[in-house]
Amino acid sequence: MTLDPVHVDGIAKLAGQVRETVETSDQEAAAEDVWDSFLDPLWQDGTKILEPLDEQRRRKVPVEDIALADPPFPTQHGLDSGTINPTTFKNGLVLDVAQAAMGSVPSDIELHRGRTIIMAVHSNDATLRFDGEWQGGDRGYAKRRVLDVPQVDRYEQRVVHALALYLAESQHALTNADMVEDLFILDGPIYPTGVLRWADRDTELADLLAEDDRPKTVVNNYVDLVERFVERDVPMVGFIKNSSTKALTRALRRKTNAPWVNDTAFFRRILERRDDDGEQRTDCLTATNWFRSRAGTDGIMAADGDALGIERSLDPEAYEVTFFVLYDPRSDLVFRVEAPYAFTKDPDRRAKLTRQILHDVAKEQGPPLAIGKADELAKIDRQGSEELTRRIERTFETDREREYNDIRWGAVEESF
Repeated sequence: MTLDPVHVDGIAKLAGQVRETVETSDQEAAAEDVWDSFLDPLWQDGTKILEPLDEQRRRKVPVEDIALADPPFPTQHGLDSGTINPTTFKNGLVLDVAQAAMGSVPSDIELHRGRTIIMAVHSNDATLRFDGEWQGGDRGYAKRRVLDVPQVDRYEQRVVHALALYLAESQHALTNADMVEDLFILDGPIYPTGVLRWADRDTELADLLAEDDRPKTVVNNYVDLVERFVERDVPMVGFIKNSSTKALTRALRRKTNAPWVNDTAFFRRILERRDDDGEQRTDCLTATNWFRSRAGTDGIMAADGDALGIERSLDPEAYEVTFFVLYDPRSDLVFRVEAPYAFTKDPDRRAKLTRQILHDVAKEQGPPLAIGKADELAKIDRQGSEELTRRIERTFETDREREYNDIRWGAVEESF
C-alpha cells in the first residue's frame, strides 16, 4: 500500500466534507420533480425527444412471483460479441479481433458452436489493402474475414474496436436470424451506438461516419436485422447491462437542476424503494413504462432522422428506439431494455416483452439466460487474448508496442 494510514484517514475526512455538501441538495426530490413534470413529453429545440408509449408510471413486481411465473416466450435466443481489445504493433498496424456467438434457451449445441470472427486492421500506409472475402472454418461452423478499417489520424483504436465488434455481432445475427423462433435478445443496444456516437464526437469521426461506406455498412446490418425480424413477426430487444447514455440528463439540464452524472443515475433515484428507516427494500423489481426516444444517437433512427442515408423499407416509425428501465435492488443494478417501435406499438406485445425480461432478471439475478450463454460463448478472456496476441506477433514477425505501464502493472513480462 503506497498510502500511510494517516493519509487514508485524511482522505476519508475529505470524503466526509464532500458528503456533507452533497447531502444539502435533495436529489430524491429533484428526481421526483423531473419524473412528474418533464417527461410527458420531454421537449428539446421544438422536438419531442422522449415520450411515454402508454401511461407514464412506475411499477413493481415481487421477485419470487415473477421468477416462478411462466415466461411469455417459450424459447429465447441471445447474441453477444467479444474482442481481444485494440492492439498496436511495431510494424504500424492497429487491429482488434472480435468473435460473435449465439446462445439459446433451451440449449442448441449446434447453434452454440457457430462463430463469426472479424479482424479489423488499420494502417497509415495508404498503399496497403487488407479487405478479404469471407472464409469458412471449424467444418463450416465458423466464418471469418479481415476488415480494412478507414484511415484516421487519431482514434485508430476506437475505430478498429467498434467496427470489429459490431460487424461480427450484426453479421452473426443476420446469419442465424431464421433460427430464432420466439424472441431475439441482443446483448447491448439495438443499434451500434459505439459507431453512431461518432456523429457527436471529433469532426474526423463525424466525417468518417458520414462519408465512408464501411461504418455505414455496419449500421445498415442493424437496419436489415430489424426488417428481417419484422418480416418474420419475431420480436427483438436489446438488453443493456451498462448504459452510459447522458442524452436525457443533458436535455434536462437546460430546464432544471439535473445533478445526475448520467441517465442511469437518474432512473436509479426514481426506481429504488426504501422503508421508513431508509433501508433498501429488495423484495420487488421495479420498472418504468416504455418510452419512445429520439434523444442523442436515438434521433438518427427516428422517423424524421436521416438514418445516415441508409434506405429503409418499412415505415420510418418502425425503426425508432423505444425502451424501459428496470431496477434490481438485490444487486443495485439498473438495466435499459430497448426494442424497435415496430415491436412495442402493440400494447399486448409490449406487456409480454416486459414480463419476459422481468421474469428473466428475477430468475437469473442478472441478465437473461439467453444472453448469459452468448456472453460465455463469445467472450475472450485475458489469457486467451494474450495467447492470441502472441500468435499474431509471431505471424507478423514483430511485437506489439509496449509502454512503461505494461511493465509497471505486470501486463507484460520482460525477458532478458
